[in-house]
Amino acid sequence: MKIAWVTDSTVCLDEELSSHPDLYVLPMTILLDEEEYLDGVTLGPVELYEKLKGLKNAPKSSQPSVGSFVELYSKLKDEYDSIISIHVSSHLSGTYSTAVQAANMIDHPIKVIDSKILSYPLSYLIKLGMKVISDGGSSEEAVEVIGDLLKSNETYVLVGSIEQLHRSGRMNGLQFFIGSFMNIKPIISISDGQLLVKEKVRSGKKGLEKMADYIKDSSDKGAIKEIFILYGLHDEEALKWKNNIKVMFPVVKCSIHPLGAVIGLHAGEHTLGISWFCES
Repeated sequence: MKIAWVTDSTVCLDEELSSHPDLYVLPMTILLDEEEYLDGVTLGPVELYEKLKGLKNAPKSSQPSVGSFVELYSKLKDEYDSIISIHVSSHLSGTYSTAVQAANMIDHPIKVIDSKILSYPLSYLIKLGMKVISDGGSSEEAVEVIGDLLKSNETYVLVGSIEQLHRSGRMNGLQFFIGSFMNIKPIISISDGQLLVKEKVRSGKKGLEKMADYIKDSSDKGAIKEIFILYGLHDEEALKWKNNIKVMFPVVKCSIHPLGAVIGLHAGEHTLGISWFCES
């Protein structure tokens, strides 16, 4: 069977996925002072962070429209036997529900998955599903394998700018005031697709120490094959984290990946995150 994969621009595409003929990405929309941009198409991270410095109004982002999903699904149904559409956590965006709505309007086998994550971990799930298919598995088997693995994900983010988090509506006024006054950086966890404040630290060094503790606790429960380090714009600090983690956990593969514009819009250019799947 020929299967199409659909996702959104919160994904982090590596070389393998960016050139894959069966993967289709619908971009998020970013609104900056009444100007609309398509994430990863007409606006990248470097341009975004430069524009953020002179904004008059709070930046906003929105998911692809129902119409854009319907248009893409309609095109793909003539070329593929089925479609697997996997998207950023439904707690962070309405993209998943929009995809479900569109899929119900198309007479074709379409499975929509809430990944409960974002960025490169989402890419990892897509690559895993593609491997199931290339090994001779069905689309149902690919969906089942993805569903089992996504439950084991752990993701922690050291927010680079609580001011941006506040302006984008992800932090209330009191939390912002206390964080700014105390010079505190929150560590956000993504738990079952939701953003939760895990801890608060005062420096990137303390943040890395906490991340190492999380890895150790998780590795005691199951095997961690690869750790993904996620960064906003500056990879220098991400490379330092990678080197430190390789010293602490030498048998675990470690890679770094950019978060992308629409995520950086909320978290800031100095954001650093860490993610992995705990596989049995």
